[in-house]
Amino acid sequence: MKSFHLQDDINKIAELKAGDTVLLSGNVFTARDCAHKRIYNALKNGNPPFNLKDKTVYYAGPCPANDKNIIGSIGPTTSARCDVYTPLLLDNDLKFMIGKGERNDDVIDAIKRKKCVYFSAIGGAGALYSSKIVKAELFMYEDLLSEAVYNMEIKDFPVVVAIDCKGNSIYKR
Repeated sequence: MKSFHLQDDINKIAELKAGDTVLLSGNVFTARDCAHKRIYNALKNGNPPFNLKDKTVYYAGPCPANDKNIIGSIGPTTSARCDVYTPLLLDNDLKFMIGKGERNDDVIDAIKRKKCVYFSAIGGAGALYSSKIVKAELFMYEDLLSEAVYNMEIKDFPVVVAIDCKGNSIYKR
């Protein structure tokens, strides 16, 4: 299993191949459907809510924290629900996505064009993933409650490279 730091290893993105198992570390932002729609609309209106350059989005919404963890269970949601928004986010230099499930052809084309990577997280492993969060803070869209955007630091977060920067996909094999 490879270790990959989302910020420090960005120049090694071409080394990630579809099917590789990876332990991710670094900074990620959560964003589910409602947050994606707001970010998309802000970008369409020329008002980016934050700089997406080289950032990572985790398609997830955390449960409330318990006594043991910084954040509650935080499993991936189905990424395809955000496919309508994703190409514009990638065109604004979003570099990595973490979610579950297949992506449509427009997203795959944008991944290839912008040299991005889509990682697949394990559905049903939200409790495991919460133990891999070392820092979490509400970042924006607090009114969206569990769909608000959180800024998180992850450490040894297990994923699979689902679609690599060349567009190779574990779903199309």
